[in-house]
Amino acid sequence: MAFSKIMKKYDKITSRSASKSYMKMVDNSYLGSSEEVTKLMDRVEVTFVKHFSNANRTKGLNVLRPKPKRERHRISFSTGFFAGCTFALLIALVMIIRAHGFLDPDKSQAQRQYMDNLFPLYSLFGFLVLHMIMYGINIFYWRKYRVNYSFIFGFKQGTELGYRQVFLVSFGIAMLALLTVIGNLDMEANPITQDYNRFTESFPLILLIVTTNVLLFMPFNFLYRSSRFFFLTCLFHGIAAPLYKVTLPDFLLADQFTSQVQALRSLEFYICYYGWGDIAHRSNKCSSSGVYNVFFFVVAVLPYMSRLLQCLRRMFEEKDAMQGWNGLKYFITIVAVCLRTALLLDSKNLGWIITSWIFSVVATVVGTYWDLVYDWGLLNRNSRTALNILLRFAWMQTVLDIAHIGFNLHFQAWLTIVACLEIIRRGIWNFFRLENEHLNNVGKYRAFKSVPLPFNY
Repeated sequence: MAFSKIMKKYDKITSRSASKSYMKMVDNSYLGSSEEVTKLMDRVEVTFVKHFSNANRTKGLNVLRPKPKRERHRISFSTGFFAGCTFALLIALVMIIRAHGFLDPDKSQAQRQYMDNLFPLYSLFGFLVLHMIMYGINIFYWRKYRVNYSFIFGFKQGTELGYRQVFLVSFGIAMLALLTVIGNLDMEANPITQDYNRFTESFPLILLIVTTNVLLFMPFNFLYRSSRFFFLTCLFHGIAAPLYKVTLPDFLLADQFTSQVQALRSLEFYICYYGWGDIAHRSNKCSSSGVYNVFFFVVAVLPYMSRLLQCLRRMFEEKDAMQGWNGLKYFITIVAVCLRTALLLDSKNLGWIITSWIFSVVATVVGTYWDLVYDWGLLNRNSRTALNILLRFAWMQTVLDIAHIGFNLHFQAWLTIVACLEIIRRGIWNFFRLENEHLNNVGKYRAFKSVPLPFNY
């Protein structure tokens, strides 16, 4: 069978018809006429079914002879439908925002209230959708360039998501989020009561609860349950670091959260705004709360702390000194993040500005060098790595205060733009990181399974 496929490929490329004569020789050879291979296959199947599938032949053969996943037309149709609705709603939203000048910080009090209170709530869904779209693009190119991402991540064969499924979920969330944004785009309160509608003001919270329960905690075998549970397992391992042995999916997911600091802060703002804010008047006192400011630091540091603890676990467990240096990189980043956060809360303090400059530059240089040399295996004269470096410096606008130099955008809008650039950088990083892992698997003769064995599950 393998020789037949090779000859068909050869005939197609060379426009010859050599396979017929070659296959005649193969069929007449001992390899083609002997029954030894067939008997050996039968013995392997019997042994496998007996010891690994509780004598269930159907279950055993499904593992030994997995059927390729069938691409369903309804997934492609639904993805296209959701994508079309998303782009149409996005265009409508941009036109409304442009017409009313919502992003202009010099506009009316009502518009400033919207940007200060509701915009951070909705931006969370933008960060989530953008990250998922980048992941879907990664999957598309991993498949195109034959990067065995399903094996590297440790997915059970047949359960891994393709780029169509990821796009389906991401555009579905985007469509719902844009619908709620347009449904709650009121700029004027009730002229009699001077209150906003409490029901429409609760749209972001309702959407967050629904999407969180459906995407993460729904126990039914619906909407890719195995992938959702796999995500929750890796998430728990990251939160509980360093109590669990660190695998590639665990630390790769923790790395994703280091690019979602603004999203984590949006979750904190959800709790503060709907817990103690005045949603009827679109006002909050979060920034003046000591507890809120403390957690403003904590949620930014948590992803980096998780990676630091994972690196320390690997350093002691694997006796790998490089993990110690990697942990030092995350420690420097933690210091830089804390200083940048302090600068956000007190932007006029010269001491915070100077120290933020120093540690931010050091963290960026060290992180960029580590990306290029160790995570990607690059840094040679032919490498094209400028975009990753440029995007790594994007978050430094919080230090440089570019928002007030020649641009007239609301501060929340600037934070969102910078956060989106970091997510895009992470998506680019993901592709080369996994490609380098794939090349190391091959080049260093690591175990490379073509048919997964059942020992892990």
